[in-house]
Amino acid sequence: MGIKTEKAKMLAGELYRSADPELAADIRRAQRLLAQYNATLEEETDKRAALLGDLLGSCGDGAVIKPVFACDYGYNIRLGRNAFINYHCVFLDCAPIEVGDNLQMGPAVQLYTAEHPLEAERRRSGLEYARPIRIGDDVWIGGGAIILAGVTIGDGSVVGAGSVVVRDVPPGRVVVGNPARVVRTLDGGGDHDA
Repeated sequence: MGIKTEKAKMLAGELYRSADPELAADIRRAQRLLAQYNATLEEETDKRAALLGDLLGSCGDGAVIKPVFACDYGYNIRLGRNAFINYHCVFLDCAPIEVGDNLQMGPAVQLYTAEHPLEAERRRSGLEYARPIRIGDDVWIGGGAIILAGVTIGDGSVVGAGSVVVRDVPPGRVVVGNPARVVRTLDGGGDHDA
């Protein structure tokens, strides 16, 4: 058994060095694709779809990402069908980001899989790690929300605008605040005041 690469460590959720040449090359590749994507016009739907196909791990039919979009690697992002991601969203995808079908995401939402050691000496050494983010089907995330590493948001849940989600959200809940807390359980009745 050989020595594990920094990329393999990152993908396994272990401490790794993000300045590794292989990871730096992956980031440069993603940044080239993002520059092209973010320069597209609204009517260039085929070009946008092709670029997302090259950038992302997978992208379901009908998924839309409004420019300007930013991510680290792209290949760790999997979008479900009909996912809608509004302007200026940031996905730090050092670990997998899995998004279900029919997501509605407001502008300037940030998903952070990256984490850093609490001890300053370890941070100075360049070590970091990452934990995945999972978002279920039919989730609505309001503008400016921040979802932190390791969080799962259950099917049908709503995250209020500006909320900071630090722990898992069960299915069918409305969460708001910093840190986000459950303020309501949805019954699937099609309420318009969540």
